[in-house]
Amino acid sequence: MRRKDVVLRVVAQVLLGPSLMVAAALIVKGYVDVGDGFAAGMVVALAVALCYVALGAPTAERMLPLLRFAPQVAVAGLLLSLLVGFLPLLFDKPLFSHFPARGQRVVTIGSLELFTPLLFDIGVFLLVFGVMAMLLHQFSGPERLVTETIDDADGEDGEGGIR
Repeated sequence: MRRKDVVLRVVAQVLLGPSLMVAAALIVKGYVDVGDGFAAGMVVALAVALCYVALGAPTAERMLPLLRFAPQVAVAGLLLSLLVGFLPLLFDKPLFSHFPARGQRVVTIGSLELFTPLLFDIGVFLLVFGVMAMLLHQFSGPERLVTETIDDADGEDGEGGIR
């Protein structure tokens, strides 16, 4: 292993934690300040992409077992965002109306306000991260896909199914 490889591997592993913290800050302050769920999802996806490049796909996927559930994460994010957007229709409100409404008391945890835009940003974050993780997985292993396809085409005796 060359010295550059060691530095890149260490940097990729060290930057993963801070990138998750930056993403969390973007999600919770995204409605009030600059930032949102999309930016948070991209920050985490870029950190995961760095892990894929530095460590290789098999090691990155072993190190981050959540990547196996990327399709489910993306679907959960999409469903959460759609639910937050369309739920107000059940209460005869316009699409994407905020709960609690303006002037009503907002539940807080410290300085974090818990209301529907936060849920929407979390849904967008999950959707963006899930889709980007699926793309990274697909782009990282085209040779695995080709090998699996060739193996599937061969029969039990090793001869191809096409004659």
